[in-house]
Amino acid sequence: MRPRSGPTVEHRVLAARLRMLRERAGVSLQAAAAALDAHPATVRRIERAETGLDARQVSVLLDRYGVPEAEAEPIMTGLGAANLPGWWHRWRHTMEPWQQEVIGIESSAGLVRTWHPALVPELLRTPDYAAALCRSLYPGESPGQRDGRVELLGERQRRFAERGAALWALFPEAALHTRVGGPEVMADQRALLTEAAHRPHITVQVVPLDFPPHPMTGVPPLHLMRVPAPEIGDCAVLETPGARVEIIDEPATVTHYRIRLDSACATAPHPGSPLPGNE
Repeated sequence: MRPRSGPTVEHRVLAARLRMLRERAGVSLQAAAAALDAHPATVRRIERAETGLDARQVSVLLDRYGVPEAEAEPIMTGLGAANLPGWWHRWRHTMEPWQQEVIGIESSAGLVRTWHPALVPELLRTPDYAAALCRSLYPGESPGQRDGRVELLGERQRRFAERGAALWALFPEAALHTRVGGPEVMADQRALLTEAAHRPHITVQVVPLDFPPHPMTGVPPLHLMRVPAPEIGDCAVLETPGARVEIIDEPATVTHYRIRLDSACATAPHPGSPLPGNE
């Protein structure tokens, strides 16, 4: 079994299909586990993409669910690609476990909406801004580890732009007054934000300092991601205080955060407005 580096979307899609096929066949977790001579938790982990997809196990499950050969064949054929490590695998030693899962979703997302209450959002950071922030946030790490974090972010940004994914970022003007890395770093960061706001797939909204409270006021960093695969619903990532991260796929909760973000964006200055201080 390959070292784990977080499931790819291909892995998630096949895992979700296995769950749907079991439910369609009316087979319980216990009955599926009995077919594998395993514990029900094993089937649950397979369906949640928490473990690699073993060809023998998948074949047994498809047979137990009575899946026709024409429907089972593409699933079996796709196992090889689904079990490949994600492109981010080489950086896994510089990543938190939750980052591996989040980047796995982000890597196939067609739309990412992000809110940060205090800093420039990750996907819009310059390398120097990201490096200075790493030095502040991870003082105990070696320079090589911090460089790895910055390198990974740059690769995320490159791949995101390359596939033409859409990014909608909302953050307060306070982020532009929090001096990360010094005046030159901040000047370059401001210049990048100004340029990025004119790209066709990027929307940037900055909430002025004197703006009244809005629905995202006091909310920790939040990311909403949409993957163009019907088997995978929208996902919310909430970075709560204490370095705890919640990855949420429960539809009602995701909708709750989407409505709050929609409301905040509707009341913020219109996209395309000059950055505060650039008027």
